[in-house]
Amino acid sequence: MILHSAGILLYRFNQQRLEVFLAHPGGPYFEPKDEGVWSIPKGLREEGEDLLFTAKREFHEETGFSVDGQFVELGTVRLRSGKIVHAWALEGDVDAKKMVSNTFELEWPKHSGCMQEYPEMDRAGWFGLDTAQIKITNGQLALLNRLAEYLANTD
Repeated sequence: MILHSAGILLYRFNQQRLEVFLAHPGGPYFEPKDEGVWSIPKGLREEGEDLLFTAKREFHEETGFSVDGQFVELGTVRLRSGKIVHAWALEGDVDAKKMVSNTFELEWPKHSGCMQEYPEMDRAGWFGLDTAQIKITNGQLALLNRLAEYLANTD
């Protein structure tokens, strides 16, 4: 069974410089990692759910921010896990420092019997395209390129 996920690549222009909003996954495994682990806010589609609705819901769950406006479809990417991510771009602005994510439980340390709660995303930030290309997971890199291509063709 192929899993489908949906997310939003939020972008803005800061002094005419393109910036994208990325989130860093929470939990002990990702805590020390930086390059190649950031992501667009995204999550799994529930059965029968509209994909854009999923993307908006997941953005809110992972960041605490609600977004709406003129969504631009960026298509899909297939992750190494086989999961398919459907993505949309949206121009907007949020205060990354005010991000609040939903949480998940994890046994940590492994095999300790101790369950701990972690935020699904532990922080977020705005990044210029060059930096974002280093920070984002390899499987989502194409989404940044598609956004840049879309914006280049809309001038």
